[in-house]
Amino acid sequence: MSYVFKFKNNHKFSIITSLLILFLTLNSANAKSAPESFADLAEKLSPSVVNISTTTVIEQKSRNMPSFPPGSPFEDFFKQFDKPENKKRRAQSLGSGFIIDKTGYVITNNHVIDNAEKIMVILYDDTSFEATVVGKDPKTDVALLKIDPKNKKLKAVKFGDSNELRVGDWVMAIGNPFGFGGTVTAGIVSARGRNLSGSYDDYIQTDASINRGNSGGPLFDMKGNVVGINTAIFSQSGGSVGIGFAVSSNLAKQVTDQLKQYGRTKRGWLGVLIQEISDEIAEGLGMKTARGALVSSATAGGPAEKAGVKTGDVIIKFNEIEIKNMKELPKVVAGTPVGKSVPIVILRDGKELTLNVTLGELELAEKENLIGKTSKNNTKAKEYDKLGFTAEELSEQNKSKFKISDIDVGVVITSVKDDSSAQKAGLNPGMVIIRVGQVEVDSINVIDEAIKNALKQKRKALLFLVKVENGTRFVALELN
Repeated sequence: MSYVFKFKNNHKFSIITSLLILFLTLNSANAKSAPESFADLAEKLSPSVVNISTTTVIEQKSRNMPSFPPGSPFEDFFKQFDKPENKKRRAQSLGSGFIIDKTGYVITNNHVIDNAEKIMVILYDDTSFEATVVGKDPKTDVALLKIDPKNKKLKAVKFGDSNELRVGDWVMAIGNPFGFGGTVTAGIVSARGRNLSGSYDDYIQTDASINRGNSGGPLFDMKGNVVGINTAIFSQSGGSVGIGFAVSSNLAKQVTDQLKQYGRTKRGWLGVLIQEISDEIAEGLGMKTARGALVSSATAGGPAEKAGVKTGDVIIKFNEIEIKNMKELPKVVAGTPVGKSVPIVILRDGKELTLNVTLGELELAEKENLIGKTSKNNTKAKEYDKLGFTAEELSEQNKSKFKISDIDVGVVITSVKDDSSAQKAGLNPGMVIIRVGQVEVDSINVIDEAIKNALKQKRKALLFLVKVENGTRFVALELN
């Protein structure tokens, strides 16, 4: 089908044509396209990027020499190869960094300078300075160094807001790959909010070429702001394959501010052990969708317990920030100032409750070994054939048999059937069931009643809280 537009006078046609051209021009101007060149940006920013050279003393284990009877000619022969002075050697390594303050503060990765005996910062013009470590944080792999520039004028760069980055935005990396200083690469943001292995990870994924030696260098946006610290690559060959990771600038700035002020990090601490909420666990809790972080235990005397948080609560909001999944909670808690009182919203028995919690300090809790300590407030036997496990009430005999301590009430699992719901859920002999649904387990009868009610309500799964070797965790058992 085609349309023919007829205009009675050329004046109207001219106006419409002009408006159409203006509309297309404005849209074209607003559209983001690839920059014609990165040269101006690279020239402006390169003086702020530094090379970092470290010297590390490596202990070498002495070789196991064969033993011979005293006086044997072989004993004297092999002694010449066992040289104690060769048991230590110095190793050189290279990395990158960038200047954030004209007074001489430099940021790099912790793994670049970790265990280094001597750290040298080499500027763009090959001027070098010995650096001291102000502070470092292995959890985020960030380190803050300080050099004395004396009369040398340093050019610093600023952190940008990494939350403003969008997947597909252009970024540029400058660093010292393989010792080739001042190397510039460019690419786009491939993903945001990547978690590699740590509780506090917030990585930007990029396809800008990042190789060994780029570690600690900056990732820039097109405004010239640092949006990340190049930290890791994913590669089976050891070279760049277009998957690089940079610590987000918002996380890096938070850490470096603390390192600058205290010489170490001071993270907020809530005092809970949490776990992910699967669809089965959500079903067992009566939730429509899986969301939030499930509290498997609260540290005795910790901030959460003092605020009234209990095992089985689901934290869905922290300080007005929605917690969509378990991984989000540690990051937002850690980024909240120690001693600050904040509201948290929890789900308990299907109802939302708001509690106020005053945060403790994570590093202090770790030092005092408080992480994972749970409150202690938490011989009849039965076989649950359909669920696939046998259990008996706690006694001195089975506590001794399964080496159970720090708990006096509950039901211990004594055997688990192969290919059963219990085995699929991860139950093992020696685990102690301390809660089923929302009810504390002090006898076999509690489990019987919970199963009976769940079947009446036609639930697909039943939620158990069990004590394991390293604390407690929830498991959802499918009801056959």
